[in-house]
Amino acid sequence: MKTLAILGGTGKEGAGLAMRWALNGYQVVIGSREESKAKTRAAEMNAELGGDFLKGKANAAAAASADIVILSVPYSAHKPTLESVREQCRGKILVDLTVPLRPPEIMAVNLPAGGAAALEAQAILGADVTVVAAFQNVSAVKLRQLDRAVDCDVLVCADSDAAKASVSDLVAAAGMRAIDAGPLKNAVAAESLTPILLHINRAYKVKGAGIRISGLDA
Repeated sequence: MKTLAILGGTGKEGAGLAMRWALNGYQVVIGSREESKAKTRAAEMNAELGGDFLKGKANAAAAASADIVILSVPYSAHKPTLESVREQCRGKILVDLTVPLRPPEIMAVNLPAGGAAALEAQAILGADVTVVAAFQNVSAVKLRQLDRAVDCDVLVCADSDAAKASVSDLVAAAGMRAIDAGPLKNAVAAESLTPILLHINRAYKVKGAGIRISGLDA
């Protein structure tokens, strides 16, 4: 089974995915800028899960130990985090969950200079890393309900079909359906859906609005 490093795994969405993957047999390493914070958070999640499932390391060490790296950080930390693990990500898949939200207007679409956070990640990491955009539209609230499948499809964007297939396996292991959403540049649309969903949550007084693609077999 592959080892996954979740950089930003101390946050809400990263933690939810980490626990779901750990329960499905993956070796999961929680990454943080501070090793002590990563270890503390991993211990807390292990206590919640009732076993020794996750480990905590500093971001660079976490990325070095993994087969696939998952980035789940606020957009303000996106570039510095990627720059700090560039060497450790060479030859690997990096799954970018980042949405370029611009507080306080988090319910309005913000297009970054590079078009999308995932495209900026590819530019920072270079051709030796395969960036896949996924999981931007999944509610952290739903992810933490570990005994339930998540009522949400996951759009998966990448320029490599093999990488999309690998990430689609992660989507299924986390209790969701993966949708091939085309090349990495389509991440512009996937990332832009998140502020719309945040607005829907507020407008309709719900938690965890997601997306479903109709017209496909279940």
